[in-house]
Amino acid sequence: MTVPPVRPWVAEHMVDTDAAADLIGSQFPHLAGAPVRLLAEGWDNTVHVVGGAARDGDAPWAFRFPRRAVAVPGVEREIALLPRLAPALPMLVPVPELVGTPTAGYPWPFFGARLLPGTELAEAGLADVRRAELGAVLGRFLRALHDPLLAQTLGPGLPIDPMRRSLPSHRAPMARERLARLRSRGDRLTEVMADGRIDALLDSSLGLPPSAAEPVLVHGDLHLRHVLVDETGVGAGVIDWGDVCLADASVDLSIAYTAFEGASRAALFDAYGWPVEEEREARARVLAVSLCAVLADYADEDHRPALLAESLAGLRRAVS
Repeated sequence: MTVPPVRPWVAEHMVDTDAAADLIGSQFPHLAGAPVRLLAEGWDNTVHVVGGAARDGDAPWAFRFPRRAVAVPGVEREIALLPRLAPALPMLVPVPELVGTPTAGYPWPFFGARLLPGTELAEAGLADVRRAELGAVLGRFLRALHDPLLAQTLGPGLPIDPMRRSLPSHRAPMARERLARLRSRGDRLTEVMADGRIDALLDSSLGLPPSAAEPVLVHGDLHLRHVLVDETGVGAGVIDWGDVCLADASVDLSIAYTAFEGASRAALFDAYGWPVEEEREARARVLAVSLCAVLADYADEDHRPALLAESLAGLRRAVS
């Protein structure tokens, strides 16, 4: 199998703290001179925190700047959809309030939302046995998000599974490529892959046709970096909605297999309430493997040990 040479997380436009301060200060004068610090870098966006409670008594702002042209339509969807979606959900999501426009030095729109509290689940070091309450919180969140009425009211105009995340015949080969890429750097996958369950899952799912279920509103990229938890391990928010779309519910239910197992997974599905048939479970598990393989590849190359450990654990959970 050919190991992919691509590194899709490399930025086309990188906004550092100085550039962020200039863009924000020029377009939002009330924030001119406020402290700016880098919060996070992902594949598609760079996030800077601006201001803080000591400055004006309010929560600081998180400004989100696209890093690649392919991410711009997603940022535009976030700007349009999240203010309408947030009131319908039982967990916090970013609400764009300050919308920036392109300039001569930066070609894309960007936005500021109040900074959500919490730590990425991938970085929280939360033991599996402590995840039951988080599972229940996420289950209630997904039940609300996947309500067919929400798709009817907010879904028109959204793309339908543009990344084909609910289609194992598309995602399984991608997972194999990323796993091969990791294996090419050493034997770190030996324990995870040793019993053959990942290979068996990917093989058995290839014949699944496109989902015939009515699509629901989905986050679209609900993985270990996009769930925030507080200091007690309870879900605090869900971030990074650039892939929001209509799709089979399995696209979001993959989080049940990347982040949970045993009693915690059962708590998620009990709170979710909607039926999860065998075929939907297979789609969710394949996507879980694909997402964790990609995250592990990224974490390994970008020297993120906590994310790498959690992604490899997610591969094990996906077939547990």
